Amino acid sequence: MTTTNSDDPEVRSAAAIFRRAPVTIALIAGSIIIALVSRFADDLRIITWLTVADLRGNDPGVVAGFAAIRRGEIWRLITPIFIHFGIIHLLFNMLWMKDLGPLIERRWSSRLLIGLVLVSAVISNTAQFVVDWDFRAGLRWGNALSGGMSGVVYALLGYLWIRGRFDPSAGQQVPGSVVVMMLGWQVVCLTGAIGFIANTAHAVGLVVGMAWAGITVAGRRAPGDPYRDPEDL
Repeated sequence: MTTTNSDDPEVRSAAAIFRRAPVTIALIAGSIIIALVSRFADDLRIITWLTVADLRGNDPGVVAGFAAIRRGEIWRLITPIFIHFGIIHLLFNMLWMKDLGPLIERRWSSRLLIGLVLVSAVISNTAQFVVDWDFRAGLRWGNALSGGMSGVVYALLGYLWIRGRFDPSAGQQVPGSVVVMMLGWQVVCLTGAIGFIANTAHAVGLVVGMAWAGITVAGRRAPGDPYRDPEDL
């Protein structure tokens, strides 16, 4: 039998990471668990409980696809973020979450990260289900089997990009090279050359994050208002 020592530097380091970024850790853990349990979305018996539309339904139409949500299964607006279609898909999103999530939790709060995740998940998942588009396949409606954390990742990127650019006192700034790389990746995805990608979720998530940061910065710059950042509370 082995025991762990609370004075072990590795134990203290792991505990410190969890205390400083608990929401990020929870999101990564949830994504990994769902990926393993569902065999990377191959097990539709599990995935059907996480997608916007119930995959057991007979009508693939957009309106009919919201039937499960109208019945009260509102978690479906959020849970597609935990679905990943392969190890590369999972690793790509989790590495970005590991980098971006803690920046928000440590500088502002876990509450802000929760808000960004929930709002961007609901809006990007809904938009992605309704319509997607790329140059090769054109418009696709009622995208029931879609998912991934990338819409949230782009929301976090958009928030940190705009907040850092127009609010130097934020103390966090995404390097321009990272922004260019992520926007360039979105352009590559839009070509359709690498298969089905949740382009709508990416774009909508980015806009949500940018808008949230823009509204926050504009509110802080209101004439005559003393400095007060509500996200520091």
